[in-house]
Parts: sequence; structure tokens; C-alpha cells
Amino acid sequence: MNMNHRPCDAEPLPEQLRVFHPAAAEQVRQFHLGMAGYAETPLRELKGLAGTLGLGQLWVKDESLRFGLNAFKVLGGSYAMGRLLAERDGIQPEELTFERLISRNRAEKITFITATDGNHGRGVAYTAAQLHQRCIVLLPAHTAEERVRNIAALGAEAVVTDLVYDDAVRLAARMAKENGYLLVQDTAWPGYEQIPLWIMQGYMTMADECLRQMKTPPTHLVLQAGVGSMAAAVAEYFANACPKTAMKVIIVEPEQADCFARTARSGKEICRVPGEMNSMMAGLCCGEPSTLAWKILRRRAAWYVTIPDGVAALGMRVLGNPLPGDPRIISGESGASTTGFVVDLMRRPDLAAVRGELEIGPDSSVLCISTEGDTDRENYRAVVWNGHCPYPEKQNFVQA
Repeated sequence: MNMNHRPCDAEPLPEQLRVFHPAAAEQVRQFHLGMAGYAETPLRELKGLAGTLGLGQLWVKDESLRFGLNAFKVLGGSYAMGRLLAERDGIQPEELTFERLISRNRAEKITFITATDGNHGRGVAYTAAQLHQRCIVLLPAHTAEERVRNIAALGAEAVVTDLVYDDAVRLAARMAKENGYLLVQDTAWPGYEQIPLWIMQGYMTMADECLRQMKTPPTHLVLQAGVGSMAAAVAEYFANACPKTAMKVIIVEPEQADCFARTARSGKEICRVPGEMNSMMAGLCCGEPSTLAWKILRRRAAWYVTIPDGVAALGMRVLGNPLPGDPRIISGESGASTTGFVVDLMRRPDLAAVRGELEIGPDSSVLCISTEGDTDRENYRAVVWNGHCPYPEKQNFVQA
């Protein structure tokens, strides 16, 4: 495990990103309320684990129950798709409802396209099916068969490529341009930022639920990052909703896909991880940060952590085998990464100085988000039942 500290950037946030606040979140939430099957996902308090680790409180948001899709991603894709269709139909954002979109009789089918590690594509496919539109989902090489089947079962065309995630994104963008498809991608780059921004706004529903359920804000917000869209949206929402709370934001990534850690070390230049990223945390295997996410996280996050697969496996086992009185959480590889980090951080004697730097201990309230359930059940059982991917005996933890 490696950890890098970087002082938060004081550079002002661009005007386009000043949309992550409670009033805007309420508008997004009203959109999601209109979707069949919407319900708040539970926020689990792990009192036994918190006491064992020496924490005041430990909260884990369980996104395995989101719309029956086993992951949070549908919140972003659905809202962005809603905004796209609203623009085409002349509907103002404040008047947008899911029911209104469904009721529109469109003479010609629209084709949505996206690239995904699994969960985002499933959310886009689900929403396209609800809206009676077409959908194409490109997946990286070596995607788990279960994730492919789940997307295809929703009526989408699921195509497994021979590419890494970032190159699959580029292919989806090219296909959209050549064929007139609507690209719904959850990462941003120069020239493509409005739709990813809407996706990030969609994630505010989850953040807003957390704050409603917690009643008081956390002292430590531990968020996993692939392209960083979720982490940035949640961090910025909490900063604006709780301006008087000195909240510490910690970003967790796989060692093999450490694009934010690299970018943080470089200063302001966005860095890309080349080649294949062979981590079981498939949802976090993204080699390049979203430009929008980095603009936010360079201001909100001071710590960037990279973890080996064994730490995520630790989180899966701890959440799936709770202490007496704690609820059980089925958390997948990416979902459990943050809890695994917290457990590792608090149990290791050699990290006492780091705990001091983070000011984490008996007075702390820590929030993690289990972003997915067992979206690859074969690997989940291999880890939790069979002990695949053992916890590393020796790890490095480096402060930059």
C-alpha cells in the first residue's frame, strides 16, 4: 500500500462545476424518485467494527440494492440520459421527470453507446430499456462473463473488445461520431464534458441520501476512484452541504491503476497509466482521470492511497463476515476497497504516524461507500469462500 499526501489546491473551481450543492441534489433526487423501483439504499453503521478498530463511528453505504442492479452507477447514467432527451424534447431541467420522458412517442429510436468496466454499462442499458431505446455497450478485454450477461439481459448489444478500458472509451466515442449515436460516458476529456457532468450530478442522490441518513457529517470521507467521477461528485457535494466541517477526503485506487496518485504527484498534469491494469478491482481499472473529476479532487482530496488486491479482499471478507451486532454487507472487489483500506490502516502498528497525520481515531466518524455488491459472483466466492487473494504480509505505505 502506498499513500501520497498533497496539499489541497486553492485554485477556484470553474463555474461549470459549481452545481454540487443541496438545492441541485434535490432536483436530481426528484428525477430519480420518478423511476420505478427507486428506494434509498441503506447506510450501515458498523459499531462493532468501529470499536475494534478504535474509531468513533464507521458507516458503509450499501449500494448492492440500487434498482436491483447491484451497483450505484445507474444514478449517473439515468440522469444524464434524461437530460439528453430533455434537451431534444425541449423540456426544462426543473420540469424533467422520468415519466414525462417515457410518455414521449419518438418516431425514430435513439441509440445510446458507452464503454464500461461493467456497472456503468449495466445502468445505461437498464435506463435505455426503460425508455424503450437502443443501447450498445463496449467492454474491455477479460471482462467477467457475468457482467457481460447482465448487460445483454437488459436488451443491450454487449460487445467485449480486445482493448483496455480507456481505449474502449475512445472506440465508443469514435463509433458515436461516425454513426450518430449518443455517447453516455462517465469520464470527461477536453471537448466532452457536459454529459459526464450530468452523470456526476446524478451521483449526488447517493451523497444526499448519506447525509440525510447520517444526520451529522463524517470527519473522514474515504472514496474509491476509477476515473474519479463518483469520488469528485460526492466530495464536492459534502463540502458544499457541510461548509463548517473540516472533512478529510481520502482517495483509494488499485496499485495497478493509480492514475490519480500519479497525477497528484505530478502537480496539475493529468497522468495516464499505460498498458493493461490487472487488478480484480475491475471497476477501478481506469488509466486516466476524468478532467472534471481532477479539477474537483485537486481542491478537495489531500490523500491518495494505492492498495493491492489483498486489501480489497480483506474488505470483502470483513464486510461479509461481520462482528456480533453488525450487519452483513455483500461487497464486491471495488466496493470493499475503501473498507479494506480503513481496516488495514487502523490495525497496523507501523502506521501509527500516518493515523496521526490523518487525525483518525476514537473521535472520528468515517464514511465508506460500498459501490457494488457481488457483480462477479465467481470471484466473490473465490475470495470469500476459498481464500483467493490473501492479505499481503508486507506492504509499503509511503507519504510523498
